[in-house]
Amino acid sequence: MIGADLVALLPLLVMGAAVLAVTLAAAVFRRPQPGLALGGTVLALAALAPAALAAPRQVSALFVVDGPALLFMGLVLAATSAVLLLVRGRPADMATPLLLPLAALGAMAVVASGHFAAFFLGLETLSIALIGLIATPAGEARPLEAGIKYLVLAGLSSALLLFGIALVYLRLGTLAFAEIAARHGPASDTVWLVALALLVAGIGFKLSLVPFHLWAPDVYQGAPPPVAGFVAVVSKGAVFALLLRYFLAIGAAASPPTVTMIETIAIASMLVGNLLALAQTDIRRLLAYSSIAHLGTLLVVLLVGGELGIEAAALYLIAYTVTTLGAFAIVTLLESGGEVDYRGLIRRRPWLGCCFALMLLSLAGMPPTLGFFAKFAAIAAGIGAAAWPAVAALVVGSVIGLFYYLRIIVVLLAPAPAGGAVAPPVAWPAAVVLATLTVVLVWLGIAPSPLLRLIHAAAARGLGG
Repeated sequence: MIGADLVALLPLLVMGAAVLAVTLAAAVFRRPQPGLALGGTVLALAALAPAALAAPRQVSALFVVDGPALLFMGLVLAATSAVLLLVRGRPADMATPLLLPLAALGAMAVVASGHFAAFFLGLETLSIALIGLIATPAGEARPLEAGIKYLVLAGLSSALLLFGIALVYLRLGTLAFAEIAARHGPASDTVWLVALALLVAGIGFKLSLVPFHLWAPDVYQGAPPPVAGFVAVVSKGAVFALLLRYFLAIGAAASPPTVTMIETIAIASMLVGNLLALAQTDIRRLLAYSSIAHLGTLLVVLLVGGELGIEAAALYLIAYTVTTLGAFAIVTLLESGGEVDYRGLIRRRPWLGCCFALMLLSLAGMPPTLGFFAKFAAIAAGIGAAAWPAVAALVVGSVIGLFYYLRIIVVLLAPAPAGGAVAPPVAWPAAVVLATLTVVLVWLGIAPSPLLRLIHAAAARGLGG
């Protein structure tokens, strides 16, 4: 059934071909190829349709192509397309149109992994591409510093992951998630618990969860805004999707030590992330700490397990992706025009200011945005799992978050500073991205039924692994 395997892997194959095409075109024509990169990403997105006909399918021991994998791959590709449109309005460089599709390819491999070998290779492809993206453009001190910090911490997290993977193999003699689920021993097994702790620590660095979060604010502040948005949504979203698959495969929700460890990290991330965001005056650092808190909320959903856990996690991850990309799209547009002052933005540039206010309301979990339904689903999932301390931390963190998000909206509504320069026009690709994200955010906030049906259909296709 090689033909069916190839059809199932078609999105990955198309994305790999796009990376090769962009590389060859850049080498031949000696100029960046953002249009070719965007075209390849859109083709990979279209390839999800035939792949869905072959799903759910186990492709060798390495990949599982099922409903959740295809849903998260679609999210990765849609977010990558949006970021490619955002970078079209910025100074051109050779690296970004190549490294963005390469990072997306690694993220797709991570999402579809059913084996630790595929997961690690995909994760390293993603991480290496991100290092180059963060440090671009060359010659500027702040991106270079952010790239070096990410390089060091990516190396540390990879070492922890490899050590944990080695202990899993030592204990069980396999690296396939399905076989790990069938073979893992009692929860009190020391080697198993140490392996699990190392895996959680390594993944915690990638997700910037507390206490592995210290790199995030500096990288978000130093990287170009579209790249910071890419790190926030594509990189973290892909790793969380893998974490969801692995923890559901091994039945972690039924293991008290594992639940305690995950719940503790979730509570710390929600509280620390929101409290540190209160003290921020730089919008990018605030979004970084906010991201830490949102990933902590996703860990609460992870405790549920089963089909309900997949649906709640997918809904929250989609809302987080749309909202965070929209926020970074506005940061990109303003910084590209030389603006760093958000005071009176709604008065000076009503369209951008109103879009930003809607994104902030969604991050706060307020209607009529998609973030409201996502926050409600996360709280309901936590209650369903009887994770009362985590639910309490989620409610407290949401109240804290509401305060600093509304504080930004007050700044947006303040009188505009006198003597400001004339704002440059918004480039059409970025305008299309922002308008689309805003419409999706409000439309799905008012009528979320189509999205809920899509998520339910994907979750019903099974984990397959």
